[in-house]
Amino acid sequence: MKSKQNRIIKKLLLTLCFAITAIPLLAQHSHEHNHDYRKIVFPDVPGYYTLSTDLHIHTVFSDGSVWPNIRSEEAIRDDIDVIAITDHLEHQPHEEDIPNPDRNRSYNIARESIPDDSDLIVINGSEITREMPPGHSNAIFVEDANMLLQDDYMVAFQEAKNQDAFVFWNHPNWTSQRKDGIARLTDLHRQLIEDEMLHGIEVVNEYTYSEEALQIALDYDLTILGTSDIHGLIDWEYDVHHNGHRPVTLVFSEERTKESLKQSLMDGKTVVWSNDFLIGHEPFLVPLIEESLELSEIGYIGDTSVLNVKITNHSSSKYILENKSNFTLHQHQDVLTIEPMSVEVLNIKTLERVDSIELPFEVLNAVTAPDQHPQIAFDIDIE
Repeated sequence: MKSKQNRIIKKLLLTLCFAITAIPLLAQHSHEHNHDYRKIVFPDVPGYYTLSTDLHIHTVFSDGSVWPNIRSEEAIRDDIDVIAITDHLEHQPHEEDIPNPDRNRSYNIARESIPDDSDLIVINGSEITREMPPGHSNAIFVEDANMLLQDDYMVAFQEAKNQDAFVFWNHPNWTSQRKDGIARLTDLHRQLIEDEMLHGIEVVNEYTYSEEALQIALDYDLTILGTSDIHGLIDWEYDVHHNGHRPVTLVFSEERTKESLKQSLMDGKTVVWSNDFLIGHEPFLVPLIEESLELSEIGYIGDTSVLNVKITNHSSSKYILENKSNFTLHQHQDVLTIEPMSVEVLNIKTLERVDSIELPFEVLNAVTAPDQHPQIAFDIDIE
């Protein structure tokens, strides 16, 4: 009897130990199957849809590590609207294992793998891969990538133009081609811009941000872009399970179509989001921030002259705001952070009860040019 009791006790202890061990695993499993935490969310702005895009992506059909359908699945999990498959034309390190006579193949696989209930848009593209100059460039919205595989890179650029592609300069600050990490235009790039064969430039590539590339974009009216340039897994490269995110280009498009998207890219209607940092032209960057932050529950606390305002952040980006008003804050310093998808309550000392105030902020984690931060202002009516 005693031996049987010992066996029962032993089984119970083993069961208990297993249950305790399984708790974190179950929690992790639940987290992995709840994809809301990883979704990249930004509001639409007046007159435009805000489309999140990643326009520089690789698969095993060049030097990437995953099959093209994985790229579509990652984008769907991240709630991204558009991706471009941009495998290298010339650089084919896996060709012994994966012969690639058709440079459109990775795009076709990615596009065909999209489930019927998904709105993901996949764009056909290629990376023209050369030494400097011109370096590496992506041509997207191409009709036939095979036609861009040319010995003469100028013929490749001309073919991209013939196919009405949108072409942008990749990682112009890449230390493999710029030892000092400084993006600089060459005479060849100026010629490509003049001949309307180069339309944009990456100011963000993977983890790097180039102020010099941003200045080039401003000086030469090039579209501002940020991309993941992903080769491995998004989850691993950007530590998604610990609140990491890939960089994206937010494109402000009149319609959710490839045609409208391409026109907006040609017109430079973009903002880049990377590592909780926003980069873009003021006419699009400021409305995006203003639509992200909603004010509510406005009113004075009791019979005081301290005004209560609730700010809700409806976006995936945090906002670091510096108070530029004539009022001080009751519970915050002049620099405050509104976390992604969160609510913050401000108490504003207006000194006397008033019917309305203007509350301006400088957005410290956003730029419209090197070291130039945009300002937003809330006109607050008090009931």
